[in-house]
Amino acid sequence: MKKPVVLIVMDGVGENENAFGNAVKSAYTPTLDYLKETCPHTTIKAHGVAVGLPTDDDMGNSEVGHNALGCGQCYAQGAKLVNQSIESKKMYQSETWKELIENCKAKKSTLHFLGLLSDGNVHSNITHLKAMLAEAKEEGIEKCRVHILLDGRDVPATSAQIYIQDLEDTLAGLNDGKFEGKIASGGGRMKITMDRYEANWDMVKLGWDTHVLGKGPQFATAMEALETLRKETGAIDQDLPPFVIAENGTPVGTIEDGDSVILFNFRGDRAIEISKAFEQETCPIDRERFPKVLFAGMLEYDGDLKIPSKYLVSPPDIQNTLSELLVKNNIKQYAVSETQKFGHVTYFWNGNRSEKFSEELEIFEEVPSDVVPFEQRPYMKAAEVTDKIIAAINSGEYGFIRANYPNGDMVGHTGNYLAAQIAVEMVDLSLARVLEAAKANNVYVCITADHGNADEMYEKAKNGGDPKPKTAHTLNPVPFIIYDPEGSELKIKQGNFGLANVAATVATLLELDPPSVWEESMID
Repeated sequence: MKKPVVLIVMDGVGENENAFGNAVKSAYTPTLDYLKETCPHTTIKAHGVAVGLPTDDDMGNSEVGHNALGCGQCYAQGAKLVNQSIESKKMYQSETWKELIENCKAKKSTLHFLGLLSDGNVHSNITHLKAMLAEAKEEGIEKCRVHILLDGRDVPATSAQIYIQDLEDTLAGLNDGKFEGKIASGGGRMKITMDRYEANWDMVKLGWDTHVLGKGPQFATAMEALETLRKETGAIDQDLPPFVIAENGTPVGTIEDGDSVILFNFRGDRAIEISKAFEQETCPIDRERFPKVLFAGMLEYDGDLKIPSKYLVSPPDIQNTLSELLVKNNIKQYAVSETQKFGHVTYFWNGNRSEKFSEELEIFEEVPSDVVPFEQRPYMKAAEVTDKIIAAINSGEYGFIRANYPNGDMVGHTGNYLAAQIAVEMVDLSLARVLEAAKANNVYVCITADHGNADEMYEKAKNGGDPKPKTAHTLNPVPFIIYDPEGSELKIKQGNFGLANVAATVATLLELDPPSVWEESMID
């Protein structure tokens, strides 16, 4: 090993030459400016086929991005994996699907679908829901209820009516007297149900009360709920409060003993807690009522913890990760982030594994995130994460250190331009501190991102109106920079590179031979 390598992931900080709505370009970033002026650097792809998604129209996300960074390869992921299973009918031939369907038919009970209602292709896709509803009817299910989570994060911020209408039209086309499908409940994805990393179990509690118990403000239709709650709160889709669809004061779709429930999200981080609530006897929330149901996820969200116990589509079997290579070569590694992205530098980085490859050679450290709206504290825990990185560098214990700064992504998702600009500036300030420690210890620093977000904060309105906040990830490339304190003559090759090329590049810096299945190193 020549000398240690630090890899910094600036979550949500993409490269975009367009200044319109670009909180990265407008931010004061003297550190990044210096690095790009003096160090080998390029831009790499972080979306679409470069991270295993179906097409280059599909935006990347932190999960598939960290999978690619950590394993040096492109596996079929998320929507692509589910698409293949639905198109081949493999999903409907699975034991889990058959069990869910037979349970409802035998007990004349309800088949429930719960998930994010959009075509964002990050957590879910409405086409998967529509396909399963049609198949359920075809197989003799009589009653379906759909519990919808409004997006406005991976799709335009106030686009929920498009997806609600699409679902209502689909249900109307299926309903025929023998089959009855209805929307039963809903709410914004950042308000209920879809918490992650156990940062805010109150969100899960609110979702449980809404979907399972039918507790909450009642409306005749989901569209009425959307329009009313928007007027009352002024919130964008992701932040709308929960609602229950009712007829004559009675909720149309509470979840009862004997029902089957499918969580149709395919991304794991925001699916694990609600899965635990449905499956585990003990739970951090007071469920008030714990119906005995057959529950399944679209995918297995945590392969080591076996969450959930039943799932419709098997995950990619990710092998030959960078962590495995380092362990085989007896190189000690350190991973750190705050709660919001801790799972990304550990679980997703290691190929969707909770377990370490070596307890002695892998050290993980989590900095607890604040439970506040991110636009109120755009600096998040960057200072504390930086303290940990510097301490790890100064210790001299580690051959490889990786860290994630969530600021550009988490604050970018709020749609608050000024806050996103401050978030990027905080990351830049943190990088300056890391470089100082790297220089003092003669350590390489590689800087990249897992996808864009803060680089496009506005969408141009049609007909010349005011621009609208953009809260989704972008299709822009991300930077890749190599800082060498010794000012070596390292060069980056010309090529069509993506996130999967980073692992081999790190291996090259560490003077290790990358596995033959990896994408090539970017170092010339």
